[in-house]
Amino acid sequence: MKRILMILTALAISVSASAQTESERLEQKYDLMVSRLGPAGVGVQVVLDQWQKVDSTNAKMLFARFSYLFTKAQTPEVVAKPTKKYLGMEPVLSLKDSLGNDVYYYQENIFDDELYGQAILAADKAIRHWPDRLDFRFVKANAYIAYEKESPDMALAYLLNLVDENSLREAAWDYEGLEVDEGFFPDAMQEYCFSFYSIGSPASYNAFKVLSERLFKAYPDNMGFLCNIGSYYLVNKEFKTALKYYDKVLKKHPEDYTAQQNALLAARRMNNTKLIRKYLNIILKHGSEKDRLMAKGRLESMK
Repeated sequence: MKRILMILTALAISVSASAQTESERLEQKYDLMVSRLGPAGVGVQVVLDQWQKVDSTNAKMLFARFSYLFTKAQTPEVVAKPTKKYLGMEPVLSLKDSLGNDVYYYQENIFDDELYGQAILAADKAIRHWPDRLDFRFVKANAYIAYEKESPDMALAYLLNLVDENSLREAAWDYEGLEVDEGFFPDAMQEYCFSFYSIGSPASYNAFKVLSERLFKAYPDNMGFLCNIGSYYLVNKEFKTALKYYDKVLKKHPEDYTAQQNALLAARRMNNTKLIRKYLNIILKHGSEKDRLMAKGRLESMK
């Protein structure tokens, strides 16, 4: 009986080692194919199917499955728009129409809805198996942003939920398999705020404001999020409201470059000489050497 148990144990170890070796072999094959053909190249799906059979919860395999479907779902097209910026992008070409008006051309990715839905399901599967992997959460958020474009409603809702989840976490997040410190999450969220701002549509500006407000509530010492809220009102030409937020930042951190420059810009847009002097004096006292010289020159020219 003891000998039988030893044989069965040896067989189990052998099968486990064999499966691990096969997983590594398929990973190497996948890496080679992607380097030559891209994440959705011919034959990649076959390798992923084989890989899943021998190592169904492998983090890289799960991410690769998402990458395959998400890439497959997109088709690049050139679209014409009347504006000099679109979705935060510069035009690839500009021409005149028959009436002499400028027409700007952008390369935009058009999505196949069915394949996109499959990609989101693949991302959800990866998250279920690896709930502490923050990079997998970001993969899904990025997919929402790319798909929704000018109206990032699902992306905003997903990120707000992620902020709430983060506030309740006790364990550190993993990012690409490595543990990250407490400052990583708010820094990454600021990048998403910037993404919403860069899209430049009314809905994306609102997402920028709402996410910044939630983040400032979670991180009240982070003046970057407070500056964001001021920037929302600056873009919407509500200059007095914008200055209320910039003043709060400058009261705590008078050296804050963004608050200094945007407050000065708002004062100039209001054509308020008193406020212009106020912010130039703040820059003169707390700005960089270059900015102090600029502020000094402007103040002297206003005498």
